[in-house]
Amino acid sequence: MSSLMLAMVMEGPGQPLVLRNLPLPVPAEGQVLVKVIACGVCRTDLHIIDGELAHPKLPLIPGHEIIGVVISGGPGAKLQPGALVGIPWLGYTCNTCKYCRSGRENLCEQAGFTGYTINGGYATHTVAWEQYCFPLPERYGNASGAPLLCAGLIGYRSYRMIHPAAQHIGIYGFGAAAHIITQVAAYEGKKIYAFTREGDLKGQQFAKETGAIWAGDSLQMPPQPLDAAIIFAPDGSLVPQALAATDKGGQVVCGGIHMSDIPSFPYSILWEERSICSVANLTREDGTRLLDIAGKVPVKTTTKMFELHQANEALDQLRKGAFEGAAVLVMPGQI
Repeated sequence: MSSLMLAMVMEGPGQPLVLRNLPLPVPAEGQVLVKVIACGVCRTDLHIIDGELAHPKLPLIPGHEIIGVVISGGPGAKLQPGALVGIPWLGYTCNTCKYCRSGRENLCEQAGFTGYTINGGYATHTVAWEQYCFPLPERYGNASGAPLLCAGLIGYRSYRMIHPAAQHIGIYGFGAAAHIITQVAAYEGKKIYAFTREGDLKGQQFAKETGAIWAGDSLQMPPQPLDAAIIFAPDGSLVPQALAATDKGGQVVCGGIHMSDIPSFPYSILWEERSICSVANLTREDGTRLLDIAGKVPVKTTTKMFELHQANEALDQLRKGAFEGAAVLVMPGQI
């Protein structure tokens, strides 16, 4: 095996990624070396690369929707060579802070995040803490599984925040996360109302094909008051819009890691026990539960594939909303 790997490297915010030959990383105790099959391109990557999320590790290899095969392990590692794994955003927790001790590891005070504070998957190889890797079924051990590792996980955590009795659920911003969670919700008998950018008829049709019973512009009111709404678009002005569309006791869940400022709104659209909450990161339980139900649905992802060296093009197309579903970088030899 070569002692070098290829990687797309972020050298500073607002700068294009640069293709580099780098030394192959060596797994430490409790870590595994993984040969990357594919890595999803997530909107969070955009927020990091565009400088909207501050203080990334620099230089940085982005990417946190990783599908790969274990090559070797550091001291004490239990995953065997050849194991198919998924590597998500949550890459490390301390297991000792008040959040970890209370089952809220997604809020860990010393967490490490793949592709942000830990090198990620825009590379032919990566290392990861094995306790934060998900064993994958063969069905998702390829490029189609990559969007599950963040878009799917954050979508699922957002969905789990909603009261189980909710039947009519709105989704604002119909991209990678929405197209996955709509399939899960439809499987569970929920009715999904999709909201897209104004005039995005292609996106609205895509939402209906994925399982939404209605689709329209984000400024429209749905034909039925919503029991809950999930906002994936990073647009704070959608919060009062979603609140106004919810029924009494309605919930608005903000599923993004970054959002523009929320404008002021009248108390009347919050009254009657409506609520707003955000979703932060994920837990390993989220991943286990999502992968279980995804196989039962089964969830089918819509992907647009790019080669590793095309990462900047993939990011630019994501920024422009130029495709439906999710972008995925596929490593050399995998296409």
